[in-house]
Amino acid sequence: MENCTVHLFVFDGMADWEAAFAVAAIQNPLLHLNQGCFSVTTAARYHAPITTMGGVRVLPHMTIDEVFPAESSLLILPGGPAWETGGNLEALERAHAFVEEGVPVAAIGAATLALARTGLLDYRFHTSNNATYLAASGYRGARHYRDVPAIADRNVITASDNAPLEFSQEISKLLRLKSTPTIAAWQALHRHGNPLKCEPSARCA
Repeated sequence: MENCTVHLFVFDGMADWEAAFAVAAIQNPLLHLNQGCFSVTTAARYHAPITTMGGVRVLPHMTIDEVFPAESSLLILPGGPAWETGGNLEALERAHAFVEEGVPVAAIGAATLALARTGLLDYRFHTSNNATYLAASGYRGARHYRDVPAIADRNVITASDNAPLEFSQEISKLLRLKSTPTIAAWQALHRHGNPLKCEPSARCA
């Protein structure tokens, strides 16, 4: 990808652990095929600090209205209660703009519910916390739901709220951060404490 900035949407009550592995991988140049290329920039509704669900105070770099697809490689939408109550509309509008311009969006947990509600998952393979949870959105894409931790389809990544590692893995593959064996070893390290213990479907060598 030509642009090396990844935008992370942050908001009060954000489930900070859901995107933590992805952010760590993006921010670590030693894990990149093209070292030092990618970096994370935080964006919020306002320039004021936000407080995550875990009590972490974050001062955003910019507002979500200042984020443009042409200046980004990816928009990450972590979960949090605000998505379930119709909040974060500015971020949803930006997500649609990203997809329309062919720039990827990655959503996890409750953020997938919001994407479903606005139609972005009607015609894409996707996942979420579970099928019943997503059906509450009233969306029309139930036949495309897949009961997997994380999945990518046509520039939209979705993941269950209990799959931050798999979410990170899909993002790493999409951005081509690392080679396939390195991605598999990195996930095995954080899941099992052993980079050589592969998942059945993964390649570590």
